[in-house]
Amino acid sequence: MRTLALAASLATLAATPAFAQSSVTIYGRLNLSVESVKVQEEDRQGEVRDNSSRIGFSGVEDLGGGLKAGFQIEHGFDASTGQAGDAFWGRQSEVNLGGSFGTVRLGRFTSEAYYATADYVSLHNHDTGDSADAFYLPISALTDRNRNKIGYRSPELNGLVLHAALGLKEGTDTDQLYDLAADYDNGPLHLGAGFEKLGDVKQYAVRALYEFGSTTLGGYLEHTSIPVLGDATHFRIAAMYTLGASEFHLNIGRAGEYSQWDKSDAVQWTLAYNYNLSKRTKVYAYYTRLGKDSVLMAYGGNFDALALGIRHNF
Repeated sequence: MRTLALAASLATLAATPAFAQSSVTIYGRLNLSVESVKVQEEDRQGEVRDNSSRIGFSGVEDLGGGLKAGFQIEHGFDASTGQAGDAFWGRQSEVNLGGSFGTVRLGRFTSEAYYATADYVSLHNHDTGDSADAFYLPISALTDRNRNKIGYRSPELNGLVLHAALGLKEGTDTDQLYDLAADYDNGPLHLGAGFEKLGDVKQYAVRALYEFGSTTLGGYLEHTSIPVLGDATHFRIAAMYTLGASEFHLNIGRAGEYSQWDKSDAVQWTLAYNYNLSKRTKVYAYYTRLGKDSVLMAYGGNFDALALGIRHNF
């Protein structure tokens, strides 16, 4: 018995360094707003809106020799009702292996082309809720093709990071998804580019953002090609001015007219004010409007909302 006890103690001590080199983080966001919303000619109504609330778990294990294994799972839910998202880990579920060669990723994860372009300039509410970008075409998200992906992220080299991913054909999927992106950061200058292709549908975009003093200016330019609709070019610009704990935001986007779809152009703009109560919690207010004249209502028709919200990260 003493021998068994000693062996168990030694095994525990031997395992301790391995556990010490592993870590798991729980994180998330609750983001809710009270809004006065008007759609088309309907009566204005009050609503409590969720703005992409989520909870996630991420972890990393140091395998030694510069090699690390990691994972990330993330669940999206409607915090106004408590309802789960369509797929429980639908926001992200990946395992990865990284080292000096970069990081290899497997599973479900959001397009890096989106993060490198449209998401980066959505400063006022991180491209969520009623003021989210209505024009950028995230092929992978709209077709639910963020799943079954093989990805690669390069090491950082003088501020440049490259991304590539392939969404495999599985089940009823007839086309592979291609996703390429690049991010460049050099002090106050931040540049990005992204490309997505699924069959004959493709989009590519470039982004620039510059910080000088209390002011941040950014924008992206996107070109989309859809066989049924033709080609169109969209752009968005964003500005933020900070004063103490206050942030003042202006965001303007314009969708170009598709070459085979008359009057498919549209304009969207948002004015917002954020006040940071802490590094994790902010209160905000915004007015957003989407204007559309086409009877086809390509983007859901005329829409506007006045919102007051609270966002807490943990």
